[in-house]
Amino acid sequence: MSEKNEEKQTPAAPAAAKRKIGGLGRGLNALIEGSYEKKSERLVSHPVNSVGLIPVEHIQANPYQPRTHFDQEALQELAESIRIQGIIQPVTLRQTGTNAYQLISGERRLQASKLAGLEAIPAYIRKADDQQMLEMALIENIQRENLNAIEIALSYQRLVSECNLKQEELGDRVGKNRSTVTNYLRLLKLPPDIQIGLRDAVISMGHARALINIDQEEQQLALFQRIVAEDLSVRKVEQLVRNGGSSPAPAAPAQQQPAGQQEANVPVAELRRAERHLSDRFGSRVQVKPGPQGRGEIKIAFDSVEDMQRILHILQPA
Repeated sequence: MSEKNEEKQTPAAPAAAKRKIGGLGRGLNALIEGSYEKKSERLVSHPVNSVGLIPVEHIQANPYQPRTHFDQEALQELAESIRIQGIIQPVTLRQTGTNAYQLISGERRLQASKLAGLEAIPAYIRKADDQQMLEMALIENIQRENLNAIEIALSYQRLVSECNLKQEELGDRVGKNRSTVTNYLRLLKLPPDIQIGLRDAVISMGHARALINIDQEEQQLALFQRIVAEDLSVRKVEQLVRNGGSSPAPAAPAQQQPAGQQEANVPVAELRRAERHLSDRFGSRVQVKPGPQGRGEIKIAFDSVEDMQRILHILQPA
């Protein structure tokens, strides 16, 4: 908890006492020159490309936010971290009017700050139009790899329809080739039940891409239900699709690996669910890789030393 600098008053007004604003993070006060008074609703002007202390009640959600699911347990943990360590990385905003700002990036930090009871948070102010808002929100989330495939597909579709981008232009914007963009957009042609299964990590992107190649919706749904019931691999599903939905001829039995060399038989859907849960909890990309004898490894990515410290704090026992 760091103390807020003394608020400047006009000569006629009495001097205001120092007031604590929780969760600013060490060193951020040196970057923040403005202050605010909640009761009088006076807001010190913050120029573009500057860092300022903004009341959370003046911040509107990003209407172009592509991420729709936030793990509540992970938000509570982030809120507790903010109470203790403060906000290490400011959110990014654009100003839309007097005492009015709109979030560009940092949705989880904003929500967690509200849970932590903060009245104001540090924010970087920049200029952005609606198209840039959508692009930046999408790109930030994709770079963190926290979006599921359907959220990415919907975001791509919004860029195409709302920003009038061609698929080649869209690929340039998000750093993906055209075929990757096309594969994501094709997911939106799947029946809603299958899209929900992909969103919830019941099936993988590979399963979904195989199902797209089936023309009839009834056959897609039937094979989707079979994937879930029998925990079919992507390769098995691709074989079924090539054979028109019928099981291929049984393959020769694979040679059993020596004892101690067999990999853990963990269903793909379970691995994806674990990765999604851990990614939401830590706010970073997480990979879960099974290994031999039931062992494996979990990799947590971080973007900076501060981000690593944030993750380490979450890992500390209560």
